[in-house]
Amino acid sequence: MSTRLRLAILIYGMIQGVVFGIGTVLVLAVPSFSEQAMTLMPTVVIVSIVLAAPIAWFMAPRMRLRFWQHREKRQQAPRRVTLS
Repeated sequence: MSTRLRLAILIYGMIQGVVFGIGTVLVLAVPSFSEQAMTLMPTVVIVSIVLAAPIAWFMAPRMRLRFWQHREKRQQAPRRVTLS
């Protein structure tokens, strides 16, 4: 089992909880959605389960890199070549 998969499995539950919370707040905060909450809540559960997997897979490698933003900036910067 790869490190990326292990990290994705580890953070999947947390991401799923956040996506579910956002969906629940949206359903309950919008008046037209709150009227249909009994039918929309199971949809929110299914959507949060499905969306959490690719989000966790995308975030897992970034958790391994301690300073990934700094490294990305360094890679995008032009390299200086010294002639000596």
